[in-house]
Amino acid sequence: MPSTDIPVKSESSLSFTQGLLLGQLSIVILIGAFIKFFIFGDPPSPDVTAALRATERRSRTLAHKRSLITVRSSTPRHPTQTLSKKRSSVLRNPPPLTTKTILSKTYYNVDSHQPESLDWFNVLIAQTIAQFRSDAQHDDAILTSLTKALNGTSRPDFLDEIKVTELSLGEDFPIFSNCRVIPVDEDGFSFGSRSEDGGAGREHGRLQARMDVDLSDFITLALETKLLLNYPKPLVAILPVALAVSVVRFSGTLSISFIPGSQLSPTTLAFSFLDDYRLDLSIRSLVGSRSRLQDVPKIAQLVEARLHTWFDDRAVEPRFQQIELPSLWPRKKNTRGGEEAGSEPASISRAKGKEIERDLREEARREVEAETRARAENQRIEDEGLRWRRRARGESDVSYTMPGSMPYG
Repeated sequence: MPSTDIPVKSESSLSFTQGLLLGQLSIVILIGAFIKFFIFGDPPSPDVTAALRATERRSRTLAHKRSLITVRSSTPRHPTQTLSKKRSSVLRNPPPLTTKTILSKTYYNVDSHQPESLDWFNVLIAQTIAQFRSDAQHDDAILTSLTKALNGTSRPDFLDEIKVTELSLGEDFPIFSNCRVIPVDEDGFSFGSRSEDGGAGREHGRLQARMDVDLSDFITLALETKLLLNYPKPLVAILPVALAVSVVRFSGTLSISFIPGSQLSPTTLAFSFLDDYRLDLSIRSLVGSRSRLQDVPKIAQLVEARLHTWFDDRAVEPRFQQIELPSLWPRKKNTRGGEEAGSEPASISRAKGKEIERDLREEARREVEAETRARAENQRIEDEGLRWRRRARGESDVSYTMPGSMPYG
């Protein structure tokens, strides 16, 4: 019976080739899909992104408030004991002031008072920002500080030196409006939002001013650096990167309150933004030296997310910034103004008075020395003239004697 040969080897080599080609094609498709949808994919609209971020921030704030309420209800509060100091028998002890007392004495009803405009405050802030921009034009301090901060010790090894290529501080000013004052407790909770406290809680806590902020401007910071590939050896590859970030618009609610001081801590000013703010950014990027990729959407998304996280971690509730306030009691060393026209401050005048007095003494000493030298010179000239006159008189008597005259005896 004849035997038939089966071409096993050719079929196995064909299947290996097909598998290799199929694997390479799959890798190419995956890389193309990654580049198309992950790097160059269309980002979501700004409204959708802002809504998602606002929802995330609101949920984080509510979770923080719930945790504080749980801790507050589980742990009983004991009144804080302050250090007892000897009170003066002359200085009268005023009655204790509560939030309700302050509102009553200032005729401010938080339930019926209308929100106030802040036109005067807008002018004051505008003048401050204008002066800041003017100082930045004549001094490179802000540029030096930015460069030093960007190239600090926290800069990773795969980044080269970061250079600031453009800095624009804008031309417009923020507008504050719709200011209202509400009582809050020590944790920043509004008494009106918690029905279980009622109106009794307003006896304690502090007052907080909330105002709307809106800024439409073009504040730009442009940077350039290089990405360094240090594996398997240092500087294997270098990729130039340029980035420009611009703040287009910011709107939100600013809350400001005074935190009363104690014997161990001074009075501070606390401010933060509520979680309903919106920050619109314009981000431009340029990657590469020869074949350049311009305005990569994924880079813009990463940078924008990073900036929002940086701002949330510093100035968005429940976090806040706290500034220590100096003593507001009038002091002589802080007094300015009141001098006559053309005069200078007292400290400068005293210093210049001492210099003028020293110069006058030096000038008087020089004048006395000059007069002494002049007097000595005049005396010398007079003595010399007298001797010359005597000598001349004696020679004339000897040379020109008249006939018949009597000789000197």
